[in-house]
Amino acid sequence: MQEISHAIGIGELARRTGCKPETVRYYERIELLKNALRTEGGQRRYDERAVRRLTFIRHARDFGFSVDAVRELLAMSDQPDMSCQEVDAVAKHHLEEVESRLQRLSALRDELRRMVSQCAGGKVESCRIIEVLSDHQLCISEAAHKGAHDFG
Repeated sequence: MQEISHAIGIGELARRTGCKPETVRYYERIELLKNALRTEGGQRRYDERAVRRLTFIRHARDFGFSVDAVRELLAMSDQPDMSCQEVDAVAKHHLEEVESRLQRLSALRDELRRMVSQCAGGKVESCRIIEVLSDHQLCISEAAHKGAHDFG
């Protein structure tokens, strides 16, 4: 068992990994991060493995991997002798999702640009933006409507 006196607290772990302490606790609750050792006073203590693991989680989340994908990747990283073929499959699937989102965002951007450029700056009763938002058939691309809320 690790000696607790050489471990770091949640604040230091959060600082070193660029997370907030609430995020650390959340990752513990959903079991991406192992529960910390506790001092007699109940304070959490983490070792360097926790720093590396949380850094991995944070970086994977920054890349947009879902919590489930991060869980899969962590399970695979815990098996260093396994083939990385499954890791590659997870990353390829995520890349496909990113490419799809980019296409939808591009269509959304183009549609918004078109709506804004067609606005004459008059009154709301004749505003092209309001008109297009009220009638999907006035949009050039059906893709502009699909999944835009997924990006927020």
